[in-house]
Amino acid sequence: MLVIFNPVAGRRRAAALWKVLDLLVENGVKVEVAETQHAGHATELAREAARDGFGMVVAAGGDGTIGEVANGLLGSATALGVIPIGTANVLAKEYRLSTAPRAIANALAYKRTALLWPGVARMQGSERVFVQMVGMGFDGAVVHGMRPMLKRAIGRGAYIWQSVWESVAYGFPKVHLTVDGRPYEAASVVISKGRLYGGPYLLAPNGMSSEPGFQVALFENPGTFAALLSGAALPLNLLPRCPGVKVVAGTQVEFAPGDGPIMTQSDGDALKETPWMVTNASSPIPIVVG
Repeated sequence: MLVIFNPVAGRRRAAALWKVLDLLVENGVKVEVAETQHAGHATELAREAARDGFGMVVAAGGDGTIGEVANGLLGSATALGVIPIGTANVLAKEYRLSTAPRAIANALAYKRTALLWPGVARMQGSERVFVQMVGMGFDGAVVHGMRPMLKRAIGRGAYIWQSVWESVAYGFPKVHLTVDGRPYEAASVVISKGRLYGGPYLLAPNGMSSEPGFQVALFENPGTFAALLSGAALPLNLLPRCPGVKVVAGTQVEFAPGDGPIMTQSDGDALKETPWMVTNASSPIPIVVG
């Protein structure tokens, strides 16, 4: 198997990775490790590994790294493995993957798989494959404003800090979109493959990561109070029932070009452009679950 790892992830995450690798090697599993050098490099490495006949490519990191590796594996028979050492590890929680080194090593060695059906955010001249979500508006502003050093230092706490800041600083421009041709308007939008958001917290009760389609969470009310209310509802798993939050199902989401640039994130990574469409990937990927 090939393990793809971002070397700037920090010492603590590197130490967690090597605990898993040591256990795999002790049990006779042949492992190669490739370090990423730039954004998008994980996709290139995964695509090359699939062409070379690797049976499994393992993403060691969070949802952003997993999304990049998944992009490189689309259309191949190569399985996606996960060593969840990111900040929130939402996809790992979606598939109930363990974060204990021995359990991770056992799962990768056993190779039992389920399906993961990614989404694709299409931009002018480029696209981004995502495994968990795309967020536009306030959600995107939080990720764009995040300081990497603060994220490495306090983990999920950095999102809380940045969310409070953006609840005051963000201007909440309207987002106009259609979901399967039906028009909507919102202050912020999260297009989710699965059920969870921000870690183990419920956003879309009907989300199905293994199937095509999305749950589109519309945060209709702008402003500081609405943003803070949503933030308070999240750890209580009450976000889908929060006033001004509507979740609708769909298979294709399109955004109005007249809105101008809207800050967007994909699997926790800031996007440089605003997508004009979010749709299903052409096929699912086998993901190793134990």
